[in-house]
Amino acid sequence: MLNNDGVVMSDNMLNVMDNFCWLYEKPTCQGQIKALPEHFIVKENLGFEFAGKGEHFMVKIRKVGENTKYVVNELAKACGVKSRDVSWAGLKDRHAVTEQWISVHLPGKADPDLTDFVAEHPGIEVLETTRHDKKLRPGDLVGNWFQLRLLDLTNPEELALKLEQVKMHGVPNYFGQQRFGHGGNNVIKARSWGNDEFRLRDKSKRSFYLSAARSWLFNMVLSTRIEQGSVNSLMVGDCLQNAGEDNCFLAESITEELQASIDKGLVNITAPLVGDNALPTAADAEAFELAIIANEPSLLKLIRDNRMRHERRTLLLKPKEMEWQFDGNDVVLSFALPAGCFATSVVRELLVEQEGSTHANIDQ
Repeated sequence: MLNNDGVVMSDNMLNVMDNFCWLYEKPTCQGQIKALPEHFIVKENLGFEFAGKGEHFMVKIRKVGENTKYVVNELAKACGVKSRDVSWAGLKDRHAVTEQWISVHLPGKADPDLTDFVAEHPGIEVLETTRHDKKLRPGDLVGNWFQLRLLDLTNPEELALKLEQVKMHGVPNYFGQQRFGHGGNNVIKARSWGNDEFRLRDKSKRSFYLSAARSWLFNMVLSTRIEQGSVNSLMVGDCLQNAGEDNCFLAESITEELQASIDKGLVNITAPLVGDNALPTAADAEAFELAIIANEPSLLKLIRDNRMRHERRTLLLKPKEMEWQFDGNDVVLSFALPAGCFATSVVRELLVEQEGSTHANIDQ
């Protein structure tokens, strides 16, 4: 069906990801993800070493049944500081077993004794502590490592084939359903805000709705390229990135050499995280992207009114260190993803989640 902006939406908005194409055929295999917290393990990779000295007390925690912000508030109390003096690199979901570093600003103070803190919070373990000369900030990580146990598979043979496809060719680098809120509420609210139906001062909600707006537009562009068979095929004017680099360059023409680099994964095609400045694409690619994002005028207005700056994100995501082991009708799957990428986008290409599965809120 169509929404008020003329955009196709699934009849059941509870799964907003059904609005977007699969890279491979939609799986027929069903299964459970996160039936128990220990079936979804996340370990943070900061990608740098600590100085071993400095004003910031660094605490590595393992938690289950608690979200990051709750742990931050409780750790602040234990260290005798305000919550604003405690920071993190990435938010981790409560419905999982997660490991991450948290920094506490303690200039001129000794390392606190966290024995009582751990005793009072059975869902939290302190794995390690050290010191550093800088605080952790959101995004200060290179990625996360995941281990998932997927249960009650209805078609393990199909899943085995899809695992090989994903390991070889990757998955769409979609923002996951958790970015859009339950029933797509963050997108719905973003449209209403963009249409000036209400005013919003809450900084947290503003951030959620703006992120949802940009993520939705990115997913739309990516899904359309999959639908038209151009997710791996170069367009004139595409904005490209060399693998492992953030700087972009334009495809001024289509050459066999450049297309071969894309096929080998040495060069990545990108799609827009829309801002208030002009798209950096040109020619065919620019026209293609503009035609899609123009279908969401209220989201575009919201982004431009808030003066967000344009960024780019690669179309495809290739998990690293990907391994799996079948155990009857279950499979234990592990892989590493860069910061900002969603484990649920990997799982989506593998199976259809059975009712009762819980999404992970890990997008840092």
